Amino acid sequence: MVTAMIKKTLILWALLQGAAYAEVSIPEQIKVPAGYSPVLTVHAKGDQIYQCTVNGGEYSWQTLAPDAKLFDEQGNIVGNHTAGPLWDYKEGSQVVGKVLKKIEMAPGSSISWLLVEVVSHKGDGLFSNVSYINRINTQGGLPPSSGCDANHPGGEKRVPYAADYVFYGK
Repeated sequence: MVTAMIKKTLILWALLQGAAYAEVSIPEQIKVPAGYSPVLTVHAKGDQIYQCTVNGGEYSWQTLAPDAKLFDEQGNIVGNHTAGPLWDYKEGSQVVGKVLKKIEMAPGSSISWLLVEVVSHKGDGLFSNVSYINRINTQGGLPPSSGCDANHPGGEKRVPYAADYVFYGK
């Protein structure tokens, strides 16, 4: 009983640390256009999925999809982030985005910070008026450094990552 409570407390503490980072200022290169305001900030925890591909005889890990849960400031799961890239919120609204800009904040240790433009919406709810998304405060998620070669074409690897996502609307 005590062990389970300690484990829950540590998990909640780790999630809240991610939520606290959302106060970071957004670099100019990935700021949303004027007139948009944050409507939701969530902490994501999950995996970046990579696939071993060959292009011009060169093998490399290419991003296939994210697979992450989205958490609110209280540590509750409020949505998912999956291939598309797609974000869905607990009441059923969804957005699909495309990357407009990226910036390397910690090359060699974490994936890029992003400015994403929403290209499609589904459902009525919180995400129905979202136009832009920032991915910030990234941790991990970089492609594997080895294992992609002639013996592994099409192979997939999951790499843990965490990030904060800020959703903007008018």
